Amino acid sequence: MSGKRESVVDVQGTVEDGFEPVRDAFADNFARRGERGAAVAVYLHGRKVVDLWGGAKDGDGASPEPWEAGTAQLVRSATKGVAAIVPLLLHQRGLLDLDAPVGTYWPEFKAAGKERVLVRHLLSHRAGLPVVDTPLTPTQAIDGVSGPAALAAQAPVWEPGTEHGYHAQTYGWLIAELVLRVTGRTLGSWVAEEISGPLGLDLWIGLPAGMQSRVGRLADIEAPAGTGAAGLRVRPKRAVAEAYEDPSSLTRRAFGAISPAADENSPEYRAAELPASAGIATARALARCYAALIGPVDGHQRVFAPATLTLARTEESAGLDRTLLVHTRFGLGFMLHGAASPLLGPGAFGHPGRGGALACADPESGLAFGYITNGMQKNVTADPRAQALLRAVASRIGG
Repeated sequence: MSGKRESVVDVQGTVEDGFEPVRDAFADNFARRGERGAAVAVYLHGRKVVDLWGGAKDGDGASPEPWEAGTAQLVRSATKGVAAIVPLLLHQRGLLDLDAPVGTYWPEFKAAGKERVLVRHLLSHRAGLPVVDTPLTPTQAIDGVSGPAALAAQAPVWEPGTEHGYHAQTYGWLIAELVLRVTGRTLGSWVAEEISGPLGLDLWIGLPAGMQSRVGRLADIEAPAGTGAAGLRVRPKRAVAEAYEDPSSLTRRAFGAISPAADENSPEYRAAELPASAGIATARALARCYAALIGPVDGHQRVFAPATLTLARTEESAGLDRTLLVHTRFGLGFMLHGAASPLLGPGAFGHPGRGGALACADPESGLAFGYITNGMQKNVTADPRAQALLRAVASRIGG
């Protein structure tokens, strides 16, 4: 690639001394990697050290409004990491047994050979329920009833606990219903009352009506040629590409659990409590949330006790993913650092969102990271823009 070009985007925000490479990488994302509007934030040992934003608020050009300090975005599967906090905290408080059958809390779930599906299987993508036998309409997907009911009634596609495969959309219905059965509260309300509220986070699973104007519009965009992250494949292997195109494949069915595809920019979708795919946040909120999982933040006690933090990032699933057809690693609800999803370091945990967003933390270095974008590129776990930012953060700590 030719030398670095000057970014035409006015990057806003601040970086502490020593983190200037993150600003440079953020500007490069606009100049060289197709970025339209985005934000990135980094915390170090509970202190915010990077807080940057720039570009247009709407990825589809629907409005000339610039991205502002408080602009939020839908973060797709980066929502899963936030959702995973809830069952882990319920376990931490003695309200949920990770080794209990799901049917202990959700009796209807025992149907069709699922009596031995454990709570930890839901969190580690080992339940054998990555698809719904009949895809749900967008209206059914957000009604809070149809998704859990369909999954409770159907049989797993593999023996639970024996293999793993990414539960792209079904993860949300499974975890949401489990939390509802245990607490009597929806997962979105639990996050609002127990996590976002106390920590002062602009982070929602179920966007309040008054916040709609804060959210930029997503758009699918093409990445410029040759902009893949170093060490990663820009294009998937042929078998993977074919699986995404084959309507009968587990891969296509998992990502097509809602059909026709929902309009992610609609107020109804943004307001839906879909813990697999419809969380909305600022980059600042994602980074602060993960920082609070691993240590104190601005006088707030850490959210995860040491034992819970160990559970979050201890490998539960590893190897060839039945859905993604690449090698993935999962703890309990979180993706772990690996070739398919590089994070901040070997002990880091977090979750990407298909097409761009990423949030993660590394207890060893004390770093927490949040990145959001309105331009959705064709990737699932390793967006080149997010990876460029991670490399810049790692350069600050000698990674």
